[in-house]
Amino acid sequence: MNSALRFAAMLHRHPFLARALTLIGLGLAAAHVAQADQVSVAVAANFTAPMQKIAAAFEAETGHKAELSFGATGKFYAQITNGAPFQVLLSADDTTSAKLEREGKAVAHSRFTYAIGTLVLWSAQAGTVDAQGDVLKRGDFKHLAIANPKLAPYGVAAVQVMDKLGVTAALQPRLVQGENIAQTFQFVSTGNAQLGFVALSQVMVDGKIRSGSAWQVPASLHDPIRQDAVLLAPGKDSAAATTLLTYLRGDKARAIIQSYGYSF
Repeated sequence: MNSALRFAAMLHRHPFLARALTLIGLGLAAAHVAQADQVSVAVAANFTAPMQKIAAAFEAETGHKAELSFGATGKFYAQITNGAPFQVLLSADDTTSAKLEREGKAVAHSRFTYAIGTLVLWSAQAGTVDAQGDVLKRGDFKHLAIANPKLAPYGVAAVQVMDKLGVTAALQPRLVQGENIAQTFQFVSTGNAQLGFVALSQVMVDGKIRSGSAWQVPASLHDPIRQDAVLLAPGKDSAAATTLLTYLRGDKARAIIQSYGYSF
């Protein structure tokens, strides 16, 4: 008789032992569920696609669930300072997290750069945007979409690019502003704007621009888009929150982040 059969026979002869083992198993399962937790995460709109993938992998590996909210960094800052119970912030800049730390709204020394973003001038139409971005100087388009620079760091970068190219004044009447980079992308993808400054992560799939035409803006034309993560005050005692921040720095998360065109 093999070991499995001997064990089954023993349980048949000793029903009390079988019941005890069942209770132990249920207790262990309950303990695992009890250890699993949920973390509320405010995520910069440009990081929507990679964070959705990371959250799924995070839950599968740790049991913790990340509840994601996407939007403009400036808007999240206002919500957090007004008491919104987010536990983690993944911002689109490196200043908001530092400001929240100084104001006591985030845990000191918990912030780090989880990604460096890339700005791209993109059109849903092939041939509209040239490889040098000269379309901005030619001006043969009706609308140019950018994210609101008062709320979105990618909008700030877009303004810096136009300033350096000396086209801001000429393009001002043609600008349409999205509240965040997600809405800006929507303007361009639907054709309401012929082109716009968006995040490379929104138009890149497997290392290639998925459709339309694009100019990847040289980093020298704007300040670095350093995107910082920080543990917010409501998450200081949350195992799920601290585990998520650790996970973001791991190899699996970083591979996902890089696949969307971000660097470190």
